[in-house]
Amino acid sequence: MEQAKGLEVLAPAGDREKLMAAVAFGADAVYLAGPGYGMRSAAGVFGPADMVWAAQYCHGRGVKMYVTVNTIPTDREMDALPAYLESLEDAGADGLIVSDLGVLALAKKYAPHAAVHISTQAGVMNAAAARMFYDLGAKRAVLAREMSLDAIAELRARVPAEMELEAFVHGAMCVSFSGRCVLSNYLTGRDANRGECAQPCRWKYRLVEEKRPGEYMEITEDGGTYLFNSRDMCMIEHVPALLAAGVSSMKIEGRTKSAYYAAVVTRAYRHAADAAARGEPLADAWKEEVHAVSHRPYCTGFYFGAPGQYTAEAAYFSRYDVAAVVEACDGAGNARLTQRNRFFPGDELELVMPGREPIAFTAGEIRDGEGAPIPAASHAKMALRMTLPVPAPALSILRRRRTQALPGHGIDPEA
Repeated sequence: MEQAKGLEVLAPAGDREKLMAAVAFGADAVYLAGPGYGMRSAAGVFGPADMVWAAQYCHGRGVKMYVTVNTIPTDREMDALPAYLESLEDAGADGLIVSDLGVLALAKKYAPHAAVHISTQAGVMNAAAARMFYDLGAKRAVLAREMSLDAIAELRARVPAEMELEAFVHGAMCVSFSGRCVLSNYLTGRDANRGECAQPCRWKYRLVEEKRPGEYMEITEDGGTYLFNSRDMCMIEHVPALLAAGVSSMKIEGRTKSAYYAAVVTRAYRHAADAAARGEPLADAWKEEVHAVSHRPYCTGFYFGAPGQYTAEAAYFSRYDVAAVVEACDGAGNARLTQRNRFFPGDELELVMPGREPIAFTAGEIRDGEGAPIPAASHAKMALRMTLPVPAPALSILRRRRTQALPGHGIDPEA
């Protein structure tokens, strides 16, 4: 597939499986975290050996690897940081995502071959801030999510052409400015600025009157209010505008999401980036694909004006379940797979592969790992054999459409 020039597709990699999915489905770069110093403690982390493996895996496929070092460390944590930065340098990290000025200075000293990217946590909203970071050695600024496209274009015109601008294009949004939130820390003792956010902004709130303990009163007349809730961002239809505004890299949020999410969303934005680079419209099929993953109602963030809050509920919508993942396949479509959710012969499935639109087909005979016919793929992670409608590369996905698209309860089924 022709790659876009100057518009990077940057995908989340919460663990090995998610990294492999993002790379297979078209990422130019991935971002991940080591133990500590990252803003997503719930996401998988890469230890020293895993970090070396990740860099080698990415570089062997022409993909860059960026590592988050974007918490605000204490002095004690800063004392341990040089050795950690040296390990990232030795592993071959292409970039380090930082927000603290002290971390920036240490990164330049102890990981000199890794580019410094200024995290969205730093809240870069203007050219003066971007130029300051550039003068301190930063190659890229991850812009505050509160910027409009017009503001990005103006900033682009005021900073050195060599400075890269990264912007979030898809995924969960935070109710606080650039993630600077103390609500979780105050209510639960889990510090959002140290990667431990409990997401109290997603909770459903009611009133309690001082002299009536235990009596919970609705804030509205229709069943309560999610006071701080926000929708998910989706810019799949506006990639040409991002390119025109001077964005260098499109960042997909979601290191705690599934490998299926990483694969499907990365593939959609890969096609969007390539279509924008060629000056062609994006096919409707790829606009539709972002609805095939678990998500809250979509909006375009602050790019075209304030998005407003979504106070109706905090549930996720999901149209599909992953049935199985392809481990290997021959030229006749005879595949070895690993089961993810139960399915049966005769089920209507879709085969999701890199670079192609989904292929619908009816599941034929299902066999176990030894080749014996079975009535259903019913055991978690069991080895399977099936004949697919076309040959499919490893990491391709079989999915089944749900009868109901809304699981509810604010729990992400793909997390």
